[in-house]
Amino acid sequence: MKIDGEVTTGLGKAAYFLSQEFYTKEFKSNLGFIPYPGTLNVIVSEEYLEEINGIKNSCQNLIKPDEGFGAVKYIKAKLNDDIHGAIVFPAKTTHEENYLEFISKNKLRDELSLKDGDIVSLEF
Repeated sequence: MKIDGEVTTGLGKAAYFLSQEFYTKEFKSNLGFIPYPGTLNVIVSEEYLEEINGIKNSCQNLIKPDEGFGAVKYIKAKLNDDIHGAIVFPAKTTHEENYLEFISKNKLRDELSLKDGDIVSLEF
């Protein structure tokens, strides 16, 4: 599946969670990288929600957390046909369903000079 979406500012909570050792250890083991402590938030059209929810619900990639934290499902993905990473689906989130959170080893806003409103493509 390949879709376009709009970059938006998140809530700033991912940095804390992505800094937790049990998450970083699992991402390193399963994806081959330790993610930058933050996500690139992308708003996608609601027309894709049914398909995205199907992918999320059938996803078997799961990080079970330490006590007090939520589980995270993830699926390998590419940003703009070039940047390898993953889309994460936290069990505990305050985002709307049409927000996707992309992780990679680098701070993508800086690396790609992205700002709110820019259009990016995600393939997963």
